[in-house]
Amino acid sequence: MDSITPEVANHVLFHYGRGGYQAGSFTEQIIKAIDMADPANRDKLALGFPGYVAAVVAIQYDPDGVTNLQGIAQGEVAA
Repeated sequence: MDSITPEVANHVLFHYGRGGYQAGSFTEQIIKAIDMADPANRDKLALGFPGYVAAVVAIQYDPDGVTNLQGIAQGEVAA
C-alpha cells in the first residue's frame, strides 16, 4: 500500500460506500475502470494510477483492506 495517499483512500472508500469523500468526475471514472478491469488491464492502469489500483485491490481482496484504508484516510496509518 506504499502509494496510497489519504486522498486516494478517501476516494476509494467513498466509491465502495465505506466512508471517505467523493472524487471529481474524472477520478470517479478511473476508479470505476479499475474496479471493472481484469488483471491485465488493471496492471496497465497501475502504470498511470498506482495508488488508486493499490487501494482498489486492497478493498477488493484484503480482508483488512477497508480498515487499512480508513486508517490511511484518517492519517492514522502511513501508506
